[in-house]
Amino acid sequence: MSKIAVLIPCYNESATVQKVVRDFKEALPEADIYVYDNNSSDGTDKLALEAGAIVRYEYRQGKGNVIRSMFRQIDADCYLMIDGDDTYPAEHAREMVDLVLNKGVDMVIGDRLSSTYFTENKRMFHNTGNRTVRMLINKLFKSNVRDIMTGYRAFSPLFVKSFPVLSKGFEIETEMTIHALDKNFLLEEMPVQYRDRPVGSESKLNTISDGIKVIRTIFSLFKDYKPLAFFSLLGSLCLLLALLVFIPIFITFVNTGSVGKFPSLIVLTSFGVVGFLLFSCGLILDAITKKHRQLYEILLNQIKYK
Repeated sequence: MSKIAVLIPCYNESATVQKVVRDFKEALPEADIYVYDNNSSDGTDKLALEAGAIVRYEYRQGKGNVIRSMFRQIDADCYLMIDGDDTYPAEHAREMVDLVLNKGVDMVIGDRLSSTYFTENKRMFHNTGNRTVRMLINKLFKSNVRDIMTGYRAFSPLFVKSFPVLSKGFEIETEMTIHALDKNFLLEEMPVQYRDRPVGSESKLNTISDGIKVIRTIFSLFKDYKPLAFFSLLGSLCLLLALLVFIPIFITFVNTGSVGKFPSLIVLTSFGVVGFLLFSCGLILDAITKKHRQLYEILLNQIKYK
């Protein structure tokens, strides 16, 4: 029998954690239900234990830190990650797990945005933020993922044991998605129902600060994963500025035969040099990134056949 691990990162989810644990025990009775408590002060850990979960602790604050520990410490044939706030029903769990175990999917994405998210979620800026992040990633990485930041996912052991968790907080889902796209893992999206938090359960997200972190993560990963495109864009902007400064100097030279505005000439030369340097950096880093992908593929083979 395949070993299934349900992973529930929790921070002050006493209002909902017992229901989440019981729902997923009913949906996947053969699974081990892990609740990782992240410095909760409301007794989340005790309630999870009473509901039948295996409770462990992560003392470094942040969802990314919790998931890093989960992925390192737990061995399974399929991992199902779910938030502890009872916003995702357990009815999709079996189908998501089957896609990993029977079809070989590396990451199943529970797609909220194609179902009930925009009607259930009452926080307007969260809706706008989800659309913005989806648009940015799909444009930058030439993909068509419908829900980038969902907390409902299933993973293969190959993905879990080879995913380098760098984010410390809420931006971890964005990092997972970009990593899977860049490394050509097999992804499949499944529309899932979403319901808003029940009364008494409060979101831990800060719309502005967490939104800024996610956007910053996207551009940082774009630089790391696609350096040629990133530095070419910056280089093109510098060369464009140099051209804009050069045009009036050239017109003056054609009309009068003399070169004026020497300070402007120095500025455009500087912009031109910086532009070519950025292109050069992009080419060098692109070669390094391609070599890294080759080494990563070798690593995947070593993990697979251990």
